[in-house]
Amino acid sequence: MESGSVRAVTAGDCTDLYYLDTGMYDADGYGAVYVLDDDDRPVVVETGIGTNHERILEALTELDIARDELAAIAVTHVHLDHAGGAGFLARACPNADVYVPAVGASHLADPSALVAGTKAAVGDQWEFYTEPEPVPEDRVVEIEDGDVIDFGDHELRVHEAPGHAFHQVVFADPENDAVFTGDAAGLWAPEHERIVETSPPSDFDLEQCLADLETIAEIDPDVLCYTHFGPREVGDDLDRALEEYATVLEEWVADVAAAREECEDDEAVVEQFAASTDLGEVWNERKASAEAAMNARGVLGYLDDRD
Repeated sequence: MESGSVRAVTAGDCTDLYYLDTGMYDADGYGAVYVLDDDDRPVVVETGIGTNHERILEALTELDIARDELAAIAVTHVHLDHAGGAGFLARACPNADVYVPAVGASHLADPSALVAGTKAAVGDQWEFYTEPEPVPEDRVVEIEDGDVIDFGDHELRVHEAPGHAFHQVVFADPENDAVFTGDAAGLWAPEHERIVETSPPSDFDLEQCLADLETIAEIDPDVLCYTHFGPREVGDDLDRALEEYATVLEEWVADVAAAREECEDDEAVVEQFAASTDLGEVWNERKASAEAAMNARGVLGYLDDRD
């Protein structure tokens, strides 16, 4: 799928659902934004990093959704690769409220601390970002576990999933038998049919991530809609798919812990994984290396907190 293109989600029995490749980090197949074209209240789920927010607006036009008709912008958490475009979209779509987990909502109204944390986490990858625009406070709608956002034919049911980040939720769409996973179910590389770990600093918690997978299992969706990247029909194989990611996470944490025992310092651990990643063929060499380095740092922080 090429950056900028929008496609209907045909997995399972999904209707009125589309996804867009935003071209995040200049990589195809890394960052997705979803459009739920409900007749009553259309909604955008996730917003990307903001850099290519015009592509989301162009997708709305392609889907014949006027900007003033967009009713909602919903983000699973406030990391900038999920919520960085929220302010830009809110400005362009004046009637759209921004639904965000309550514990992270303040960071959309004032993104300065979020920007500082992101710069520390992503290093020179910051060049792919843009400074986010604040979301007006009166446009922010705080959501919590158990909330239901009604759009007419569809609704989004909110389930907390704080293992990846304390401010993360997943959205269940019962009408489509789908879950918008955020980063709770890992990164999906559809062309390679591979699931990849995500464990960024500073909130990654292995045990909670495993509990979040149990939350998704209890929802029991037919389709997983990954922000990274795209829809995946799992059907009766849901448990296997979630167990596969649990194994990937557990083995990844074990590998980083073992490397820490062997290396002279933590920076050597990070450099080891950045240099040895095999994900260059999935995205590109630079992004793959940066992803591995960030994820290794997240695990090292988790190990410190655990110990």
